[in-house]
Amino acid sequence: MSIRPYRDIQRRRSRQIRVGSVAVGGDAPITVQTMTNTLTTDVAATVAQIQRAEAAGVDIVRVSCPDEESSAALKHIVPQVSVPIVADIHFHYKRAIEAAENGAACLRINPGNIGSASRVRDVVQAAKDHGCSMRIGVNAGSLEKHLLEKYGEPCPEAMVESALDHARILEDNDFFEFKISVKASDVFLAVAAYQGLADACDYPLHLGITEAGAQRVGTVKSSIGMGMLLWSGIGDTIRVSLSAVPEEEVRVGFDILKSLNLRHRGVNVISCPSCARQQFDVISTVQVLEERLAHITTPMTVSVIGCVVNGPGEARETDIGITGGGNGTHMVYIAGQPDHRLKNASVVDHMVELIEKKAADIEAEMAAAAAAE
Repeated sequence: MSIRPYRDIQRRRSRQIRVGSVAVGGDAPITVQTMTNTLTTDVAATVAQIQRAEAAGVDIVRVSCPDEESSAALKHIVPQVSVPIVADIHFHYKRAIEAAENGAACLRINPGNIGSASRVRDVVQAAKDHGCSMRIGVNAGSLEKHLLEKYGEPCPEAMVESALDHARILEDNDFFEFKISVKASDVFLAVAAYQGLADACDYPLHLGITEAGAQRVGTVKSSIGMGMLLWSGIGDTIRVSLSAVPEEEVRVGFDILKSLNLRHRGVNVISCPSCARQQFDVISTVQVLEERLAHITTPMTVSVIGCVVNGPGEARETDIGITGGGNGTHMVYIAGQPDHRLKNASVVDHMVELIEKKAADIEAEMAAAAAAE
């Protein structure tokens, strides 16, 4: 029996498009998206929410444009943020044109739902004129009536057919700068639909388990569904849909990618679940440590293990580690090697100091290397 390399993820080959300055698909890194939940017409609140998502590392942010006032607000929002903005459009073609004119980098729209062929042509022309890409967004909860009649219920085949029908409309208008999503709240349905779509086209795919639920349940469902797809090489950009603040969606998205070794940002803390062998309070230590390290964007791995059973082994694979020892004396590891002992001191304060210094050293090395090129 042959076993493929267990860390070997071969990404599906897709064409590459751009969402503003961000490349999606091809050999570009998998990007993380979120969506605002403020009223788009409340410019200050929307900008503040986008900026919080930026601080969490988001690559692309979607905002809803249900009316003319919302699409007009984009011209005030876009200049105040750093990430490209996707305008979420449903049904009304004029909102798409306005969004393109007012600075949107991408239009989330289903061309088959906005009316006549001439309206589609007008939207495509606006996208071309203003350098917008598009996302075709198929959702199991809003499939076209004729597909529900044909298949009897939402199913992978119906979702793929819907996506390809919409794609064909854009292709017939000589427009190819688009990505596609086929989302469902049912994990099995979503995964099967994405697998079918991945086989049927080479467009970049935007992954998501839609309406996944509150933070805990939604994180689990999204991790299972998107994890299966990403592990098999499917997916070019992701959004974790949670009933939570947008920046939490971003954090979970990066955690999913980090777990699969697909993208690295910030500190990855490896910690034990704790047991009676622990020599310090692992749970509270990790909780506070993660909060105090949230500002660090430099990729780094840190282990926090409560005893010597697994601690040394985990520490060998991390940049910085700590293992609980007896009598309040703990071993600190640097670059996988025992470095010094920590006795009767604050574990969190000491670890934060070491990690911040390590991050600064890495950033300095990167800056020096860039300057030398």
